[in-house]
Amino acid sequence: MFMKIILTSGIGEGNTKLSAFDKALNDAGIANYNLIPLSSVVPKNAEIVEGKFTSKKEEYGHKLYVVIAHREEDRIGKGCFAGLGWVQAKDGKGLFVEHEGETEEEVKEKIVKSLTDMVKYREDEFGEIRYKITGTVCKDKPVCALVCAVYRVEGW
Repeated sequence: MFMKIILTSGIGEGNTKLSAFDKALNDAGIANYNLIPLSSVVPKNAEIVEGKFTSKKEEYGHKLYVVIAHREEDRIGKGCFAGLGWVQAKDGKGLFVEHEGETEEEVKEKIVKSLTDMVKYREDEFGEIRYKITGTVCKDKPVCALVCAVYRVEGW
C-alpha cells in the first residue's frame, strides 16, 4: 500500500507564544485539526512530498497524525528555527527527526548528527539525509516556526 506524507511548514507572529504557534499552524494549513503527534518512524512504501497542506472545511476538528518540530521565541533579536530531517530506504521506510534552535545551521547540525547515529544500528540501508528547515527572527512580538510531516486525517 502506497502512502503519501506531506511536509508542510509555517511561520507565525502573535501577541503570545501560543497565538504565534496558532498562526504558524494556520500558515502551514493545519490549524483546524487536533494534532496527534507521532514518533519518527516512516512506514514502508511512503513517499515524502514537500508542499503546503490543504485543509478541508468538512474536516474541521478531525484528528491529524503528524511528526512536528516547532519553536516559539519572544526575546527580541533571537532566532526561531525548526526543522525535520529524514532518511529513507529503497522501499520507502525511514526515519524522521525533529529539532529546533536559534539558527538554521544549529538545526541542520542536530538533524545530521541525530540521523547519522540512528541509522548506525538499524539493518536497513538508508539513502541521503534530507531536511526542511524554516525560521524567522523575533522583532517585537512572539514568533513561531514549525515544520510538520502530515501522515493522515481521520474523523472521530
